[in-house]
Amino acid sequence: MSSNNSKALFACSRCFSRHPFEELSPGQQLCKECRGSFPVVKCTYCRSEFQQAIKGNTCTICKKCEQNVKAYGKPSACEYCNTIAAFIGSKCQRCTNSEKRYGPPVTCEQCKQKCAFDRQDEDKKVDGKLLCWLCTLSYKRALAKSKQSDAERRAHLKMAHERAAKHKEQKLKGHSKRPHRVDVTKLPAQPEPTELNGPTPVKVTRMIGVHDPHDPNSSDHVVAVTQLKEKIALLQRQLSQKDNQLLTKDRQITELKAKNFTSEMELRSKMKNTEKEYDNKISTMQQKISGLLKEVATLSKSNKRADRLTATKNEAGTNSGSGTDSPVP
Repeated sequence: MSSNNSKALFACSRCFSRHPFEELSPGQQLCKECRGSFPVVKCTYCRSEFQQAIKGNTCTICKKCEQNVKAYGKPSACEYCNTIAAFIGSKCQRCTNSEKRYGPPVTCEQCKQKCAFDRQDEDKKVDGKLLCWLCTLSYKRALAKSKQSDAERRAHLKMAHERAAKHKEQKLKGHSKRPHRVDVTKLPAQPEPTELNGPTPVKVTRMIGVHDPHDPNSSDHVVAVTQLKEKIALLQRQLSQKDNQLLTKDRQITELKAKNFTSEMELRSKMKNTEKEYDNKISTMQQKISGLLKEVATLSKSNKRADRLTATKNEAGTNSGSGTDSPVP
């Protein structure tokens, strides 16, 4: 009987200590100590979540991306999902593999970017929506948060009910310890009241109608319980409304992040194009300058030759003129 009633324990995937299943984290199955010592972070490049293996490590790059950086250098933005994870070519490895398996990307119904892949399977969609990988992760995180808040709320309500039941039980025990009352129906017949005996029997009969505030079936107690139930129902409705508002805000944050990322990528591409145009203009101007310098050098050489020829002709004319003026022997 003890083996059947004992709770099953499961091992932590990192320290291998055994704990109840609900105390381990979903997915990686980590205990509370390992979750606190080795937090889950997002990779700077591929945006996938991973568990840090070293305490106090501030690096937010997963091992795979770290190896790719060493092999290929820093990545560029993927032309589909815009994550900075394109180490080879213009696409990240995730989009490349998805394109090979499912064909060209389609528009994501959440972030409105053309980075989702249609698997032709309705079960793989998220609430009937075709989402990209990043939006799917964001939706699952929001859903997990709402489930966790619902579980905490149910646990809180359960504790409140247990406390109320315990308090009620204590009140009933305290009520049972009070002195036993006399059952007036079983008392012997009393003589008619006279002026000498006083109104003692009348007082005893009046005690039957006295209201007991500790009686759980009293009207005041029922009204208080009803009011508490109505208040709990109102608080539950307010909590559900807050959960819906949180989900909406999370979706809006995801959309704003996607827009911000898209605008950042567009600005980067514009900057790259501007730099290329600037470099092209500089190279063109340098080529023109070198061509003009060559022309100047050629012209200066031709001018020097012309000057030399002119000087030579002038010398020849001077020599010929001096020969004619000389006397004939």
